Amino acid sequence: MKTINKINWPITILLIIGSVTIFFPLYMAIVIALKSPTEMTNDVAGALAFPIHMAFSNFSEAMRVTDFWHSLSSSLLITLITIVLSILIHSVAGYAIGRNMAHSKFYSFAYMYIVSGMFVPFAILMMPLVKQTAVMGIANIVGVILLYVVFFMPMNLLLYAGYLKNIPLALEEAALIDGAGTWRTYWTIIFPIIKPMHATVAVLTALSTWNDVMTPLVIMSGSGLNTLPLAQLNFQTQFGTNYNLAFASYLLALIPIIIFYIICQKQILNGVVNGAVK
Repeated sequence: MKTINKINWPITILLIIGSVTIFFPLYMAIVIALKSPTEMTNDVAGALAFPIHMAFSNFSEAMRVTDFWHSLSSSLLITLITIVLSILIHSVAGYAIGRNMAHSKFYSFAYMYIVSGMFVPFAILMMPLVKQTAVMGIANIVGVILLYVVFFMPMNLLLYAGYLKNIPLALEEAALIDGAGTWRTYWTIIFPIIKPMHATVAVLTALSTWNDVMTPLVIMSGSGLNTLPLAQLNFQTQFGTNYNLAFASYLLALIPIIIFYIICQKQILNGVVNGAVK
């Protein structure tokens, strides 16, 4: 007997609209990055049409204007250190609070206090942080990394504490019977098991850190170092914006984060707990 597969048209239409919404800005970025300035000013349709002559020189010029390799190294350094520190510190905090908040008012209060930091806008903290980092002598790349670790802690703690609810206590009880302490139990059993959440936290932290402009702008303004988003501000002047070079630079900056996302996506799909409890 044949089964008839009916097309769910409402869902299909929504998927088509979503795909167009996602791919159209990407198409525009590629088209503008490959055009010369003269092609951009011809007509309205010219901005949407594919370029007649590929202006690959836009990419080399964008790299020169942004001092690409130095800016890229600064962004990579800040992003990678922030990811590592966030995973190490926030996972430990999530484990300690997540396992104790159910029967301890102190840990429950600590959880609510830290998570409430998500509702504090950066604009309120900006000026005090600029003053504080200057007084402490960390108005540089170190201060930016420390601030990122603090800023991302509320969301990451929420994710880790919530994910730990899916891990049975039987694993830790078995390790305790075998003579393992809390610290050893966490690093040898719990830390590897929550690998999917590590990947999720890494992706969210990387995206937020890589694309952030405001924090490096106000903290590192006198350090002489530029991240890629800061360097890309060079394309905006008082009299206009060089869109061709700007979009070429945006595409170059997009490549590392896409590669990182693809790697972590595989970890999320393949790192799910299988057979932890028989």
